[in-house]
Amino acid sequence: MAGGEGTRLRPLTSNQPKPMVPIVGKPCIEHILELLRKHGFEDVIVTVAFLPQAIRSYFGNGETLGLRMEYSVEESPLGTAGSVRLASDRLDETFLVISGDALCDFDLAELVQFHRDRGAAVTIGLKSVENPLEFGIVVTDGEGRVERFLEKPSWSQVFSDTINTGVYVLEPEVLKHIPSDRPYDFSKELFPLLLEMGRPIYGYAMDGYWQDIGNLEQYRQANFDALDERVDLEVPGVRLRGNVWLGEGVEIDDLNRIEGPAFLGNYCRVAPDATVGPYSVLSASVALRERARISSSVIDASTHIGRSVLIESAIIGRNCDIRSHVRIHEDVAIGDRVTVGAETVVMPGVRIYPFKEVESGSQVFENLIFESRSAPHLFGQDGVTGLVNVDLTPETALRLASAVGTALKRGARIVASRESAPACRMIKRAMISGINSTGVHVADLRVLPAAVARHLLKSHGYEAGFHVGLHPSDPELVKIQFFEQPGIEASVTFQKEVEKHFTRQELRLVGASDVGGISYPARAREGYADDLMGSLDADAIRERGFRIVVDYGYSAASFVLPLLLGPLGVEAVAAHTFSPDHPTGETATLRSLIGQTKSLVGAVGADLGVVFDRAAERLYLIDDRAREIPVEQTLLLYLRLIGSDGRRGKLAFPVTVTSQVDKILEGSNLEVIRTQSSLPELTKAASQDGVIFAGAVGGGYVFPEFLPAYDATASLCKLLELLAPVRRPLSELVSELPASHVVHRQVPCPWAQKGLVMRVVTERLKDREVDLRDGIKVFDERGWAQVLPDPDEPIVHVYAEGGSAEASAELEGELRALVEGVLQDAEAHA
Repeated sequence: MAGGEGTRLRPLTSNQPKPMVPIVGKPCIEHILELLRKHGFEDVIVTVAFLPQAIRSYFGNGETLGLRMEYSVEESPLGTAGSVRLASDRLDETFLVISGDALCDFDLAELVQFHRDRGAAVTIGLKSVENPLEFGIVVTDGEGRVERFLEKPSWSQVFSDTINTGVYVLEPEVLKHIPSDRPYDFSKELFPLLLEMGRPIYGYAMDGYWQDIGNLEQYRQANFDALDERVDLEVPGVRLRGNVWLGEGVEIDDLNRIEGPAFLGNYCRVAPDATVGPYSVLSASVALRERARISSSVIDASTHIGRSVLIESAIIGRNCDIRSHVRIHEDVAIGDRVTVGAETVVMPGVRIYPFKEVESGSQVFENLIFESRSAPHLFGQDGVTGLVNVDLTPETALRLASAVGTALKRGARIVASRESAPACRMIKRAMISGINSTGVHVADLRVLPAAVARHLLKSHGYEAGFHVGLHPSDPELVKIQFFEQPGIEASVTFQKEVEKHFTRQELRLVGASDVGGISYPARAREGYADDLMGSLDADAIRERGFRIVVDYGYSAASFVLPLLLGPLGVEAVAAHTFSPDHPTGETATLRSLIGQTKSLVGAVGADLGVVFDRAAERLYLIDDRAREIPVEQTLLLYLRLIGSDGRRGKLAFPVTVTSQVDKILEGSNLEVIRTQSSLPELTKAASQDGVIFAGAVGGGYVFPEFLPAYDATASLCKLLELLAPVRRPLSELVSELPASHVVHRQVPCPWAQKGLVMRVVTERLKDREVDLRDGIKVFDERGWAQVLPDPDEPIVHVYAEGGSAEASAELEGELRALVEGVLQDAEAHA
C-alpha cells in the first residue's frame, strides 16, 4: 500500500510520496520490501496514487531487490480496500497487505501460518501500544477471533491496547464484497461487514517493532529507533562501535568527530573540525564543511552544510544548500532544494517548503510555504559563483552556457579558459557543450590565465569569452567570469540578457548540422607575450637588470611570464609554479605564500618580490627589505611612478578609493575619473579613449593600452618598466608615499530595508555636499564618508576617510550610526 500523500509529513512529502521518505538512507518502502523478501514473499503488487512515477522509477520491476514487482495505479481515491480490489485480477490465492509507510520488522511468515491454521478469511496483525487513542482498536477472544472494532476510541471506550497495524492476510474471496463505485475502507467498512456476516476474522498479536510514519516527530523517531537497533533493518554500510554506520566512500578526517549512534551514507564528506553528534542521520553525499555540527537531525541526500552551521533536532530534505554560520533550531523541517543564506537563524518549529530561497541574515519565524524570501540572482559582482556540485552543477553550467549562447548570434565565436583544478575542468566542459548546442563556436585555451583569453578576444575579434576558476576565499567555490569586447567584464546589459534566457529557459537549441565547433588556438600564450613585450620599454628593463622573486601561487601564469622575463633580462627566482602534482595549490593560503616570498627576497637579495593570486589577476608586492607593501600603498606607488614621467591621460578609480590619489597627481598632466565600485564599471571606464591606468584597492591593476582588465603578468611587467629609470630601492619609494586612512565597515541590513535606508539617509543629508554616483558619498572639512548597499548580500557598506585615523573613525561612526538608527526605527514599527 503506497498511495499515501502524507499531508502531515509536509514539507518532506510536498514533492514525493509518503512511502519514499528515507529511513537511515533508504526509502521506508524499501525496508518493507526487504522484510517481505526475508519472509519468503517474491511477488509484490504496489498500489500507487500520489506521484506514482517516483516509486515506479525507483524500484522498476523489483529485480535489484530479488522480487517481482507490479503496480496498480489509482486514478481517483478508492480507499484502502478499494485500491486493493483494483488489483483483484492478479490476486488468486492467499495474500498479505502491508503499508509502505509504516516501519516494522514483524515475522510475516508467522502471521500467514496463524491465518492458515485458523482457516481465517481475514487475519489482522495486532500490536500492543501505550496510547491507543490515535488508532483502531481490535478486541479479540482467547482464540484470537475478533469480537469488535473500535475506530479511534475515547479513553472510556478503551477495552484493549491492541491496535490494528494495517498488516492483513486475506483470502481473495473477501474482495467481492468491496463495491467498485465508491471509496471503501478495510477497517471501517469491510471488516465490520464481514464480522456481521459471521465470516472468520482473527487478530494476531505480533512481537517486534512497528511505527506509523504519520508525522514529522514519528518520522524522526523511526530514524532514531533504527540507530538504536530497536527495529531490525538492513542498514547499509559498515557498523562500527557505538552504533556508527559508515557507507561506501565516506570521507572523514577523524572518526572521533562522530558520536554514535549515527549513520553516514555513501560518499558523505565530513571536513576537519566538523562534528556529527548523536542521533544524526546523513543520507548519501551529504557534505559538512569546517566547524559544522549536526545532532539529533535527519539530513537527506546531497545536501550541503556550510561552515560553522549548527543544526539541532531538525529534518532537512534533499539537495539543500545551507550556507555558512546558519543556525537551525529544534523541530524545524525543510523540504528539498531549499537554499538558506549565510548567517540565517531558523526558529523552532518552522516549516520551509521545497524550492525556496531564504536570504542571508534572515530570522525566519514563520513557515515559508508559497512565497520565496528572495529571488535568486544569477550574476554577482564577479560573475557567476557557486559551490561545486551543490548550486553549480554540470547541469546548471550547461544551462547557463546555453543561455550565453542564446544571447549571442548563431555562428558567433567565444573563447574559453580555466584554472587547473579538476572542478574547473568539469564545469568548463559542460559550458562548452552548452554553448555548442546553440550554434556558437568555442576556442578552447584549456589551462591559461583569463588575461590570455581576454587578449585573444581583443586581438582576434571574438564576440565574448569566459574563464572558469576557483574563488580566492574558498576552493569549494567555482567562479565563472564573462567578458566581451575589447576584453572588459561583461556589461550589465549582457548579464541581464543571459539571465533572462536562463530563467525563462528560452534557449536556442540548433539542429545537428548547426552545432558549434571547438578549436584549440595555437601559440595563444606566445601571441600574448609578444604583444605585451611590444608595449614595454624592453631596453630600459634589460639595462636595469632586475633580480626578483616570483611566487606564482600555483597559477597558470607560470606558462606565460617566463616568456617575458627571459627576453627582458630579469633574473627571477620562481616558487609554486603550476605542477600536475599540485594542480590547485588548495592547501596554500595567500598569507603563507607572502610569508615564504618575504623569506626568499631576503635570502637572495632581490630588488622586489611579487605574489600572484590563483587567477593571476592580482599581485602583492614585497620590497627589497622583505617587507610586505599594503595594497593601498601599492596603488599609490603605481600612481607616483606614472605621474613622475610626464605623460598625459586619464586614470580611473572606484569612488571608494582613497582621495590621496588626487593629491599625488596634483600638478601632473593626469586626470582622475571616478567610477561605480564594481569591476564591470571600472573596466568599462578603462577601455575609453585616453585612459592609461585604472585600479582599485585589492591588488588589481589595469593598463588598458595593452588590456582593459586585471592582469598580474602585465601589472608586474609595467611595474618593472616604471621602476627601471628611477634607480632607487623600492623600500625608499614606498616610505615617501602618503598614508591612506580609509576605513570600511559592514552593517547587516535585510534586503527589504535597503531601499528605506538609502531613502532616509539621502533625506537626512540633503543639505550637505553629496555625490550620488554610487550610493551616497558625503563630504565635509574632515573628509568624506559613504554608504553603499551590497548587490549580493544583505549588508550595507560604510566607507570613510579623514586626515587621520581618528578623523576617519569619527566619520565612519557618524554615518554608521545614522544607518543603524534607520534600521532600529524600521524594526520598532514592524
